[in-house]
Formats: sequence, structure tokens, C-alpha cells
Amino acid sequence: MKKTNNHIPFNWPYMTGKELYYIAEAHFNGSLAGDGPFTKRCHGWLEERTGCNKGLLTHSCTSALEMAALLLEIQPGDEIIMPSYTFVSTANAFVLRGGVPVFVDIREDTLNLDESLIESAITPRTRAIAPVHYAGVACEMDTIMAIARRHGLQVIEDAAQGVMSSYKGRALGSIGDLGAYSFHETKNLISGEGGALLVNAPDLSLRAEIIREKGTDRSRFFRGDVDKYTWQEVGSSFLPGELIAAFLWAQLEEADRITQTRLASWQRYHELLEPLEAKGALRRPIVPDELQHNGHMYYVLIAPEFDRQRVLDEFKRHEILSVFHYVPLHSSPAGVRYGRAHGRLDITTRQSQRLVRLPLWIGLSSEQQHRVVEVLRNATGC
Repeated sequence: MKKTNNHIPFNWPYMTGKELYYIAEAHFNGSLAGDGPFTKRCHGWLEERTGCNKGLLTHSCTSALEMAALLLEIQPGDEIIMPSYTFVSTANAFVLRGGVPVFVDIREDTLNLDESLIESAITPRTRAIAPVHYAGVACEMDTIMAIARRHGLQVIEDAAQGVMSSYKGRALGSIGDLGAYSFHETKNLISGEGGALLVNAPDLSLRAEIIREKGTDRSRFFRGDVDKYTWQEVGSSFLPGELIAAFLWAQLEEADRITQTRLASWQRYHELLEPLEAKGALRRPIVPDELQHNGHMYYVLIAPEFDRQRVLDEFKRHEILSVFHYVPLHSSPAGVRYGRAHGRLDITTRQSQRLVRLPLWIGLSSEQQHRVVEVLRNATGC
């Protein structure tokens, strides 16, 4: 599609203005490898803002989830309960260790893992639960944590979309035993590629450092805790370079302002689309009480009588990039091969076929949002 002044992209990476300055500072300091001064600043921010026991930057949220699988010592045949409506990394991280994803249906309202179905999916092989906070809206974590404790399971929060969101005042990613963040360019706070592992269980903190540093106790050596570092266990190189951390630090400094700006755009969509929901053309996102989301994503669920592809084509015709989201993992070739579905997953299938994500990024104007809504109104004939 040829871009013109009328073109509205789905996403546009935002820069605060300090990113390149901090990158130059990292170079000036002669510190480009991982775990330099900017990385330490980011770690401090994660620990202070979330209350986690230890925050560790990684290459990506995928890397953080892979670290989680190593930390939990997932073995072949171990089962991990998760939603099917998620990105492939949620499952792939455990499949790499021989784990078996057990796909459970989602809730009708938030599109999050249906906590009422978890207990019936537990078997003697179940090791963990991996809730995914879709669109930055929290899963029902009190119930999930209670189930996990009752059955001796561990919880890994996939909070890729949940930075700056909270559940009953607690930061997403800080409630389970482990949490994973994403700083991919499509997220609210970005570093191009990047992520973080939040270690909430104190007994996992030291091993997390070791696994992240190729299985060595290198971090302890640099702190002066040991006189040399050696290979301790299986690990890999999960730490990002200092340039990534420098870019990210500029974003973290402005995290509150970025979040409020996105929330304002989210709320504008929500108000503009109320008449279309009243006419039955679509359903707007639902955010339960006691949850604070971060304005990560604005999606609508198109009414069944409308052809979603026709709606997407109409957006494209008007030079607006609007997209659907995940193809459910339980119906994918690898999902069938490596995992199993618990139940029919009817809600997952139905909602995934109706969902449309609207453009949302820092700098999206009110006029552009009105135009998006107008095209959607015309596409549904409402």
C-alpha cells in the first residue's frame, strides 16, 4: 500500500528524545557489553516499580520465558497450563525443554485465561500455570495463585503487554513466582527488541543470574562475592547489550507520561465507539474493577453478522492499517504436535475470529482516531 499523508500506521515507535544521547554516553563510557551502568539503572527501576525480588534485562520476552523454563527445570512430559490465545513464545519456551502446553479456554470478557477451568486441567504431570495478561488487562491472579499453591504449582506471568499495569495495586509480572516483560517496538516502553525477567521467588534469584550469564556465577564475581567465576549449570547468553539498555532507560524515565498519553488515546476510542456498541455492531474491551491497565491495545470484537475481512479491507482501502491478532495455538500445526487442548476452546475460537486491533501509538491525533472510527462505522453500516 502506497503511503500518503492520509496513511495511518498500526504502530509507530516513540522516542522521548534522550535515547540517542544515552547511547552516545554508553559509548563514551566505553561500556557496550551487557550489565553496564544503564542495565543496572533499568534493573533498579524494575525492582523499585514492581517490587520484584530481582529484575533482569533479557534479549526479549521470549528469552525471559525461556529462562523461566530453565529455572523451573522443566523436563520432558511436564505440563504447563496456558491460554491458546497468546503469542507462540508462551508455549515455545516450555516446548524447547520438552514441556507440554495444555491449552485452556479464555474468558468471554477480558480474553484472559479462564481461571475457572484451570483446576480441571491439572494432572499429575502439571508443573506450572502461565497466565497471559492480554492487552495489559490482568488475569484473575488471586484465584490463579490460590489454585497454584493448593496443587504445588508454580506461576509464570506472561506480562509481555503488561508493563505499568496492575492487579489490585500490584504490578503485573510481580505476583507469580516469575514474570516476563517485553520491550519490543510494538509495546508501550520500547528498546527495539528487549525484555525482562522478574524474579519474585527469592530462592530463584541467584540461579536466575547464573542461567542468564551462560550458566556461570560471573555476576557474583563482579560483585566480589567469589574470587573467580566458573560454569555452574545449564544456561545461555540472555543479557542484552548496553546500547539496548541505554535506549530503554530513556523510555523508563518517561514511563508514567507515556502510559498516561496512551490511556488518553485508549479512552478516546472507548468513548467514540460507544454508539457502535449500543447498535450491536461490535463489543468494546472490558476492564474489570480493581484492575489498572496501561492503554497497550485497543481492540473491538466485530459482531458475528459482519465479515471481519471486509472490515479490514475497508481500513486498507482508506490507508489505515488495522489488524487481527493471534491464530489460536491449539489449532496451529505446532500446537497440535507439541501440546494438547483441554476442552473445546469455543470462546478462544470465536473471539479470535472477531477481533480487530485499531491503530494506537504516541502521537496518534484525535482527528486520526475520529477517522478510524468513521471508517469502522461505514464498514459495519452503522
